[in-house]
Amino acid sequence: MSLQLTDAAAGKILSLLESQDNAATHLRIFVSGGGCSGFQYGFTFDEEVKEDDTVVESQGVKLLVDAMSLDLIKDSEVDYQTSLQGESFVIRNPNAGSTCGCGKSFTPSETSGGCANAGY
Repeated sequence: MSLQLTDAAAGKILSLLESQDNAATHLRIFVSGGGCSGFQYGFTFDEEVKEDDTVVESQGVKLLVDAMSLDLIKDSEVDYQTSLQGESFVIRNPNAGSTCGCGKSFTPSETSGGCANAGY
């Protein structure tokens, strides 16, 4: 089970973590209920590594992911993109069932715990 970061995502995360001025801070990626399609991705800073967390290392960045979320985003790629709509993290999940028009929520596929591409 892997979670990969693109160069753009790793660079942005490292920049954001440096602005936190706290070496114990990590980026947490999570999945929560909500959005047009039932689930949505979330990103937050967190200093606490919880008991059910997996620490995922990619491109020199440590990410925190809880067990339920990891099951839904396994084998995904996290990217950071700039467009006319602004800047956002984008998750490309090969286990996607479907996404909604806003691109920020998803429905897990029937054959896996996976989800879809979403931007934040």
